[in-house]
Amino acid sequence: MAEATSLEALASGLKRQAHSLGFDPVGIAAVAAGERMRLRSAALERWLQAGHQADMGWMADPRRRQIEALLPGCRSLLAVGLSYYVRAERQPGTLAVARYGWGRDYHRLIEGRLRRLGRWLEEQWPTARWRACVDSAPLMDKAWAEEAGLGWIGKHGNLIHRQRGSWLLLGHLLTSLELPPDRAASPLCGSCNRCIPACPTGAIVEPFVVDSRRCIAFHTIENRDPELPAAIAAGMGPWVAGCDICQEACPWNQQPLASSEDPDLQPRPWLLELRAEQAQLWSDAEWDERLRASALRRIKPWMWRRNLRAARPDPA
Repeated sequence: MAEATSLEALASGLKRQAHSLGFDPVGIAAVAAGERMRLRSAALERWLQAGHQADMGWMADPRRRQIEALLPGCRSLLAVGLSYYVRAERQPGTLAVARYGWGRDYHRLIEGRLRRLGRWLEEQWPTARWRACVDSAPLMDKAWAEEAGLGWIGKHGNLIHRQRGSWLLLGHLLTSLELPPDRAASPLCGSCNRCIPACPTGAIVEPFVVDSRRCIAFHTIENRDPELPAAIAAGMGPWVAGCDICQEACPWNQQPLASSEDPDLQPRPWLLELRAEQAQLWSDAEWDERLRASALRRIKPWMWRRNLRAARPDPA
């Protein structure tokens, strides 16, 4: 009983520490999860069998469905969300970049803060083992965040929080400690399907199923072909790096949202005033400088030029 009480106090302290680092929402899930996680694993398997992962072979990593392979003896995890919504808009007539890429590389931000949480946890409970994970780790991050109560997975495949909408970056701190879990989130999309017809390339082939082969975000970031498929180029509009269309259509993102004040998430000005005629002239070295410490470095300079050739800015 004393140890259970101590673990409850530890869980509360861990959440407070997470909030102090800018994470909100936060929640805890037990790794010995129930039917929901089994259903999520089965859905992932069906998604892979249908080929919806396109060239993203890493999505089939078996560790994605075996969390204990990431941390042997893992018994629970802390899921955290970091809102990247900033009340700023690109200039009229410019090209569009997904909001997640406006600030500094979120992989580094979240992993660094999670490591601080892990060290704090180890100081409080020296026998605790832990591992920090961002979305580069083979983990069903949205499913585990849902299990920890952060929000529910929407029909566009993104996690939605009541007050934060779907503008959330996710991270997880796996631990060998059996911390008391929070209640899993309940889905609240209801009969709403606004995100599905909003996609100009039909990537949301049915509710909760996104086909990467039709997705503008996949093609602008992951596709390494010299030219984009004709159907993608015809439908991408102003988007040259990722795409936020399905999220912008979501009613949960159309409510008044708090704008992040985190200095690491504020937009680089050039991303809000990007014009093809200027950017096409940038050298590889100039691209390297502009993308320093950015998650958008995954898009190589030649890919930016390819995307810029295909994109069409909205009328000014």
